Amino acid sequence: MAFTGKATYSAGTTLPELTEDVSDLIGIVSPYETPLLDALGDPMREASSTHHEWLEDSLLPNKDAINDATFSDPAADTDFDVDNGSRFQVGDQIQVEGSEELILVTGISTDTLTVVRGYAGTTAENLADNQVINILGNAALEGADKPTARFNNRSRQGNYSQIFTAAIEVSGTDMASSQLGLADEMDYQKQERLRELIRDLENTIVNGGQVASNPEGSGAVRRSMKGVVQHLSTNVFHTGDSGFPTGSDLDEDKINYVLRQIWENSNGSVDLIVVGGFQKRKVNSFVSSSRSYASNDTTFTDMVNIYESDFGICRIVTTRWMPQDAVMFLDTSRINVLPLAGRSFHFKPLASSGDYECGELIGEYTLELKNEAAHGLVRDLSTS
Repeated sequence: MAFTGKATYSAGTTLPELTEDVSDLIGIVSPYETPLLDALGDPMREASSTHHEWLEDSLLPNKDAINDATFSDPAADTDFDVDNGSRFQVGDQIQVEGSEELILVTGISTDTLTVVRGYAGTTAENLADNQVINILGNAALEGADKPTARFNNRSRQGNYSQIFTAAIEVSGTDMASSQLGLADEMDYQKQERLRELIRDLENTIVNGGQVASNPEGSGAVRRSMKGVVQHLSTNVFHTGDSGFPTGSDLDEDKINYVLRQIWENSNGSVDLIVVGGFQKRKVNSFVSSSRSYASNDTTFTDMVNIYESDFGICRIVTTRWMPQDAVMFLDTSRINVLPLAGRSFHFKPLASSGDYECGELIGEYTLELKNEAAHGLVRDLSTS
């Protein structure tokens, strides 16, 4: 027989007699993590101007390349052109990369070298356009006058600060009303907007660009910072580039190629590899073929968080804001995300013109990326 007495459902769907059973926790599903900012850590200082600058220097280069396609006898010619004759001195021992022949520079005219082939008893080998030349060192004459002083000028690099803002308005009625899951609607809105701004800061640090004209900003031009991707130029590789490992899938050959190029071009020590979700799965697959389990293992692990190579130990960070076709290689000792002095994220109450409370979350930040040749980037990787 069906129950005919008073039940919780007797009043219908509104259940007027019952206390509401609502959790005090509010679930947020939108992604707001900032793993790259977490990996870089807090800066030790602040920027003091909207145009933050730093100085960079480099040693005199000890490499160049042949720029001569007119050899009459590639194994015997004693004059040939190079890209930058100013990098050489009379008395330099040079060697073409991949060759056993030593060559002595005896004269320099702009970009044309006069040389002794087969120096020190070595055998002359064929030379060709675009071959890389290593400058081994200079042999000075005993008692000779000092050589001409040579040096590089320090260069000044910089980046502009970018303002991140979000407005908050809450009506007086909403402020006075009791809320489910929170004590103060204004504080809750501050937390939500702050999460969004920090998320956007990380996205801009990776992908942001700087306006070409009037980068300092104006009443009509928005000042924006240059992100890591736009800073890099020396060690940027695309699948299909000459010399780059073949194939469009990320593999160890490509990672080690980039790490080696950075090692050869700079004294940078890459310690962070930044990837998106798809490329992280590719990195995890590096060890798939060598993974083994005992018969009583009940946990399957398919994750690589640190990659150790001949050129350094790299932590691997996965961020949603990294382009899916790209991988970044960073030396974190040369990267800082700096707030403008007194302008780290904060809430500024504003005057209300009605029955509401309002304010603005404000933060102004810039990216300091020193020595872009100490970092690297791979693009055009497969994403499916």
